Amino acid sequence: MSYCDFCKNLPEGHIHRVYHDTKYGFPIVDDNELFGRLLLEINQAGLSWDIILKKESSFRTAYSDFRIEKVAAYTEQDRERLLNDPGVIRNRLKVNAAIYNAQQIQAIQEESGSFKQWLDDQGLTTKEAWVKLFKKRFKFTGGEIVNEFLMSTGYLKGAHIEKCTIFDEVIKNKPKWLEQ
Repeated sequence: MSYCDFCKNLPEGHIHRVYHDTKYGFPIVDDNELFGRLLLEINQAGLSWDIILKKESSFRTAYSDFRIEKVAAYTEQDRERLLNDPGVIRNRLKVNAAIYNAQQIQAIQEESGSFKQWLDDQGLTTKEAWVKLFKKRFKFTGGEIVNEFLMSTGYLKGAHIEKCTIFDEVIKNKPKWLEQ
């Protein structure tokens, strides 16, 4: 079953329906929001997306509104704060990955101008190529995490089935996969 099929019968206002209708597959242009989506996808590994959606505002608060420069500068005290915060996923590998990945995105911003520009410049069309690139640069970025991050931000197709009512809305926002 596709995510669209899963969501189509959910009531208005349901957490999955809101995400599906307003965020999933829509391109993100802000580097901090791109980082935030990557952070959420990493934290979802081994858990249900439902848990992550319910904790999204707690993640945003705990991780400094997903501000890359702030997370990249986190200290051991911040790391311990996160590991003791019941509002987020308290997994040392995931917390460490968030900090490391923020630092990597800072380096990307210096090299390419922005994280989004770096993503745009890759010209990759397959999940496999993206996964290889992400594994070289980031931590905790396996195949499913990279796939969901890229689909959810418009870099790979597949977020919505064509008969989904939201598919046309996503197309209007011109996701990157349309240009390939």
